[in-house]
Amino acid sequence: MPRGKGPGPSVKDKKQYEKLRDKGMSKEKAARIANSPKKKTGKKGGKQPKYEEWTKNELYDKAQKVGIEGRSKMDKGDLINALRNH
Repeated sequence: MPRGKGPGPSVKDKKQYEKLRDKGMSKEKAARIANSPKKKTGKKGGKQPKYEEWTKNELYDKAQKVGIEGRSKMDKGDLINALRNH
């Protein structure tokens, strides 16, 4: 594989990473999923409230934590959309 094309040495499940990238996921999101423990992967319905129940400040903080750019100009709906599609 040419340098810069692969997932890098820190990705634990390279096969899963490549499948996720083929589906169009960002490198960061694909790596997070590929590195998560197997028992958590693909599980839905966590105990956290839906983003619609969060305050704008909570959404902003989460967007900052995951590295979403342009968040300072986003309203609550934009932040929710950006977090769901990151």
